[in-house]
Amino acid sequence: MASDTAEPASEIAATLTRIVDYIRWGASRFVAADLSFGHGSDNAIDEAAHLVLDALDLDLDPGLPDAYLESVLMPSERERVIAVIERRIETRLPAPYITGRAWFAEMEFFVDERVIVPRSPIAELIEQGFQPWLGHREPLAVLDLCTGCGAIAIACAYAFPDAQVVATDASDDALEVAAINCDKHDTGPQVQLVRADLFDGLEAQRFDLIVTNPPYVTRDEWSGLDPEFLHEPGFAFHGDADDLTLVERILFGAPDYLTEDGLLIMEVGASAFLLEQRYPDLPVTWIDLARGGMGVGAVEAEDLAAWVEAQQVGA
Repeated sequence: MASDTAEPASEIAATLTRIVDYIRWGASRFVAADLSFGHGSDNAIDEAAHLVLDALDLDLDPGLPDAYLESVLMPSERERVIAVIERRIETRLPAPYITGRAWFAEMEFFVDERVIVPRSPIAELIEQGFQPWLGHREPLAVLDLCTGCGAIAIACAYAFPDAQVVATDASDDALEVAAINCDKHDTGPQVQLVRADLFDGLEAQRFDLIVTNPPYVTRDEWSGLDPEFLHEPGFAFHGDADDLTLVERILFGAPDYLTEDGLLIMEVGASAFLLEQRYPDLPVTWIDLARGGMGVGAVEAEDLAAWVEAQQVGA
């Protein structure tokens, strides 16, 4: 359903002249329309700035000189900016789907509606080289389970240039987008994309580091999300499961794919509470994240293997 603007587009274009005017106007429109954020921006002003600057083909880097914001726009530019602001409101599409651009671990990635918009707090850990969790270990083989657009895998390839990275996903659509991003970042043979349902479909091999942000939201929870989130592929949220099935498959399967001193990093979000309730003795360390986020845990391969064995013996 189209939204009602306070004035016709022609009047807006005649009144607002500068870039900063349109960022302010767009933010006001977003607040009035009660939009939801969380796909790279957490507030109306940043969201409007993202869309306005992208519509003008300006670099979105925060180093953009303030003087540019005072620039007066040509009539055709004003029309483009007004159109993109209205499109955001009318469609409720997340901004990265409109621009085709998302950022993760300070890197730009292509995204569309075939993949979830990358926003995992695991980015913070990648930027820190997974320290202090890796310690002296330098991973030479990395696995990214449920890679989506490939952001985690590609960021890991940058963080560990000597490592071979395998990225898996059960979605052919996601792997197509991941391939675009591998080309975009020129990863070459360092990143290998594999169609696999978690470990099912992956060749037998060992990894020094497994990183995963699997689906962990139930279908009921997903269906109750704001419209922006419902534009994303539901499978990336719930994986067609209504419980901890996928997380459990990762925990019980990972020992067969980790080296003896390997490390598992997994994100389960708010499901961490349910996981702890079901498995109070799970040897996981929940990580305090400086930039926010929850449910990211680190598990040592040796501890996980012993825990899995104990679970199987007690079954």
